Amino acid sequence: MKSFTTRVELHDATARQDYDTLHAAMASEGFHQAIVGNNGVTYHLPTAEYDFVGEHTIEQVREKARRAAASTGKNSAVFVTEAVQRAWIGLTPVRKAA
Repeated sequence: MKSFTTRVELHDATARQDYDTLHAAMASEGFHQAIVGNNGVTYHLPTAEYDFVGEHTIEQVREKARRAAASTGKNSAVFVTEAVQRAWIGLTPVRKAA
């Protein structure tokens, strides 16, 4: 499976609600706001950054993100990269419910 990192910026977003709408729309398109490390730990991605895993082209992933961003009613910028390898530091682990 291919992995993609996607960043979406909403132009002139005025409320947290704009990004809450985006997060829900991105989730409905198959994007996740977290990433799983080689150690099996799941980490939160930075705000408005998403992970997508699937057998899609980069253009198909971009279109899915564009469609989700458009559903907010805001102009947006979408940036997608296909991951060969990823590394990070400082991401917060997702806490599991007890």
